[in-house]
Amino acid sequence: MSERKGGPSGSKSGGGKGGKPDAVKGAVAKPSASAKGAGGKPAPAKAESKASQKVAEQKPAEPRAAASAPAVAAAAQTAPGAAPAPRRAFKRTLVGRVKSDKMDKTVVVEVVRSKMDPVYKKYVRVRKSYQAHDEENAYKVGDRVEIIEHRPISKVKRWKVINLVERAVQE
Repeated sequence: MSERKGGPSGSKSGGGKGGKPDAVKGAVAKPSASAKGAGGKPAPAKAESKASQKVAEQKPAEPRAAASAPAVAAAAQTAPGAAPAPRRAFKRTLVGRVKSDKMDKTVVVEVVRSKMDPVYKKYVRVRKSYQAHDEENAYKVGDRVEIIEHRPISKVKRWKVINLVERAVQE
């Protein structure tokens, strides 16, 4: 066994694994002269860790205040008594033929487009059907109508009929 003061049980009186004598273990460390501020008083504690400093520096941005400034400036240039026009997103419009009007307030519009075939380099017709909202049930099978994108109205309806392009021929 190693030579220790106080035997194998390891008493608290120096010489243990700590390596510091008793006088140093119990003593409270005094601040050095460099840590003292003016007048012999201890300097204020250092700021928090670097990670917390970075978080403090990253303040949340102003909620859309900077983005709305150009819109407000543009609205101010309009007529003084006029209300500012709301900003609207671009909405697609398509022209197609009504394929079905059997549902209430809904028509099925088939839009035909030309698309170049990637292999044969020939234009082929591509058909796609859209369900569009028709509030007055005014459009019948065969009518050419213009539809516009709209917020979801039902599970599959995301389009709305905006006007009649051509009425179907009645025989």
